[in-house]
Amino acid sequence: MAADDIREILRKAYQIEVDGYTFYSMAADRASKPPVQELFDKLARDEVQHKAYLQTVIGSYEEKGIAAFNVHLRDPDLKAFTSTIFTDSFKQQAEGADFELGVLSIGMTLETNAIKYFSGAAENTTEREVREFYEFLADWERQHLETLQALYNGVRQDFWADGGFSPF
Repeated sequence: MAADDIREILRKAYQIEVDGYTFYSMAADRASKPPVQELFDKLARDEVQHKAYLQTVIGSYEEKGIAAFNVHLRDPDLKAFTSTIFTDSFKQQAEGADFELGVLSIGMTLETNAIKYFSGAAENTTEREVREFYEFLADWERQHLETLQALYNGVRQDFWADGGFSPF
């Protein structure tokens, strides 16, 4: 993979984190219920951490080239992340809330698009270190997607039942 292609993917990765931060921050600011605000604030802070990490990798890549991707990659801890936000309080506060369902749905779309982008980048590179790095980025986004899906599914079932859409 050419250096310009790698730079472009790193720039896009950074922009994905900026977009995620902007979206989740706006959702946190607009949410009226503390558990809902907390969820979106946590997601926004995660995007800030991802952005800072990517800045480090980008700077290192300019100095070291492919060697910059020989970094210790930690596996995202989905269970730890989920347990901090997937609470009964969130589900209870978001029950029947169009805003929360809409934000969760849009968030899932953002995360799905990011996963597709990074997975595609991983498939299109021949350098093992770079491929593993892109797969790591896809896992980061997958962590958020799985959490958002679980929240969405829980809130949606209650929303449908309360609206009389449930056949049971």
